[in-house]
Amino acid sequence: LRQEKAEQAKTLGETLKRRRTACKMTQEFVAEALGVSRQAVSKWESGASDPSTANLIALAKLFGTTPEELLKESQ
Repeated sequence: LRQEKAEQAKTLGETLKRRRTACKMTQEFVAEALGVSRQAVSKWESGASDPSTANLIALAKLFGTTPEELLKESQ
C-alpha cells in the first residue's frame, strides 16, 4: 500500500498521463475521443493548462473513473 501511495501522481497532469498510459491510450486517441487537439491533451499532462470541467468529466468517463477520483489522486 505504501508503495502504491509513493507511485501516485503529484499533479493532475501526472495523474492524467498515468491513467492514459495505464489504459494503453495515445494522446491522439484521447484527443479524438474528447474532440480536442492532441496539443491540448499534451498541455494538460505537462501542467501547462488544466482541462475544463466538461473535459475533466469526459476524461474520467474515458478512463473509467470519476472526476473526483482524478482530482483526489493529484493531491
